Amino acid sequence: MSILAIDIGGTGVKYALWEAEALTGNGSFVTPATWEQMKAGLKATLHNLASCSQEPIEAVTISVPGAVDSEAGIIGGYSAIPYIHRMPFVAELTDLLGKPVFVENDANCAGLAEAFYGAAKGAKSAVSFIIGSGIGGAVVLEGKLVKGQSLFGGEFGYMLTENGQTLSELASPVHAAKRYSTQKGLVPGITGRELFDLAGTGDPLAQQEVQQLHRALAIGIYNVCLVVDPEVVCLGGGLSRRKDLLAPVQDQLRLLQQQHHSEDQQITVKICQFQQDANLIGAVANYYLRKEQA
Repeated sequence: MSILAIDIGGTGVKYALWEAEALTGNGSFVTPATWEQMKAGLKATLHNLASCSQEPIEAVTISVPGAVDSEAGIIGGYSAIPYIHRMPFVAELTDLLGKPVFVENDANCAGLAEAFYGAAKGAKSAVSFIIGSGIGGAVVLEGKLVKGQSLFGGEFGYMLTENGQTLSELASPVHAAKRYSTQKGLVPGITGRELFDLAGTGDPLAQQEVQQLHRALAIGIYNVCLVVDPEVVCLGGGLSRRKDLLAPVQDQLRLLQQQHHSEDQQITVKICQFQQDANLIGAVANYYLRKEQA
């Protein structure tokens, strides 16, 4: 049997089949403008992959933005795809596709991918920080995703850090690049990647923003680890592709531990193993997790 994994994003919809513990038949299409177009795209994807699969497709599992009530099959919150929210998402797709449908938040899926198959495989507890335009996250304890009563478990980006600013505001490269652009009067502004490149050339303001990002991320990790005390902390998202991310964050963590006398706590930080396929693999992990709990 195979599983159809789907990752719905603001600009694109990625898909693949999970067969023999690996993704195959990967593809994508542009995120449709309407729900009816989305349903048509998903139905066509299922039909096309089913025709070339060696095994019957037993279920469809989906990664989406937003606050996902997995039991009700409804997506709360907000995202760049407004039509998927506050409607019977799973029920409609189950009827349309004729397969069991499972759904989970994209950052939670990324965290599950690392906990079950990636950098935190084998650990009894893990947290993931997914760094992008904001900071998403996931908490996985004893093989279970911890979402909390209001579905805010792992929403690290809302955490207050220095000067009352949120972790998303201070640790996102997108926000850091916007601050730099505003101070320099740049129109259009620069990207997060360009900010790091400027810091590498010795630009003082860029270096200041990058150092603040590293410190804020370390503060977020430090605070979460004092509550959860996980075996592994995983850093994912686009920023995690940078080879110069891990060392300065670890340095800031050690400094925080020294300042607050918590050196005895072991904090292990790793870069996520999966990048562009993290949400697809995590959606598969969510399917197995939900199936096990049923």
